[in-house]
Amino acid sequence: MDGEVPGQHSGAMENFENLVRAEFAPKNTYLNTAATGLLPARTLVAMRDAAASAAAGQPSDMFADVEACRSAFARLVGVPATRVAAGASVATFSGLVAAALPEGAEVLTAEADFSSLVNPLYTRGDLKVRSVPLERIAESVGPRTALVAVSTVQSADGRIADLAALRDAARTHGARTLVDASQSSGWLPLAADEFDYVVAVAYKWMLCPRGVAFLVVPADLGGLTPLFAGWASGERPWDSCYGPVEELAHSARRFDESPALFSYTGARHSLALIEELGVDAVHAHDTALADRFREGLASLGHEPVPAPGSAIVSVPGLGHRQDELGRAGVQVSDRAGNLRAAFHAYNTAADVDRLLDVLTD
Repeated sequence: MDGEVPGQHSGAMENFENLVRAEFAPKNTYLNTAATGLLPARTLVAMRDAAASAAAGQPSDMFADVEACRSAFARLVGVPATRVAAGASVATFSGLVAAALPEGAEVLTAEADFSSLVNPLYTRGDLKVRSVPLERIAESVGPRTALVAVSTVQSADGRIADLAALRDAARTHGARTLVDASQSSGWLPLAADEFDYVVAVAYKWMLCPRGVAFLVVPADLGGLTPLFAGWASGERPWDSCYGPVEELAHSARRFDESPALFSYTGARHSLALIEELGVDAVHAHDTALADRFREGLASLGHEPVPAPGSAIVSVPGLGHRQDELGRAGVQVSDRAGNLRAAFHAYNTAADVDRLLDVLTD
């Protein structure tokens, strides 16, 4: 890898780089993790092996993989595994939280936040959903606010929510908090126990296959009703296969969706890699590359959306160059006319310079 990451010792850097080299060998300049993360080699091997075993009539115990994923995500966000539910989408878990709100409750969201988080709150139909600019969300919490729902990092442009201010405002007014960490889990440290609910899909920065998502609930389970509980949500799942489930899991597992097992088999290895790399180290690496890109943009006369400290850089007016960049082997996104580049563990300074070179041409 090119360049040094501030704050990392040479030994730690070498270990980080060796891990990344062993797991990733993209055939292009891939700067689109905010859309989909690359799968590590170990994850691909695990999924292939599991599929081969199933085809041979000797399926592995993939439910053990679900539990390993639950525990790994819990460690990443600093809560007990008993507070983590496993599923497949943010929208399902957001809908679960929405269903628990009383009729007429006021819900506060950020303008143009990701639809999977906010749409279930709107489709209830009997909630008073109010959206404000991201920068004003903390000051907009009031005594009538029942829930504040916001993404830690905005998908469209990488802006980071002031979570400390949001947390304090919600506590002051007795509002619950629903935080979507899909665009930050894996590179931005988060203390999930500071919020009521935390949701995240894992196929972006946590490098997992699609079909893996998590919900963190309070220790008292947050007043949620397990609306889609099936046999796997029972305290003893294999004794809960027929008729009504007599005893739901005593933990957040009662809110599990029936898991996409092959995805979780792969995710177990992806999450292990994130833990081995270390979120703090990934954060330092990713943000250093993003800052390098911002500096390069300034030299080209372009100004990105202000998002200090973010691994996502969004540049107004350049989204139309996505196809051109793709033809040159540089993968980015076009979001609302903005060019969105996302920098992660497998990226290097050379990737940043390649993007800048193509933009210059």
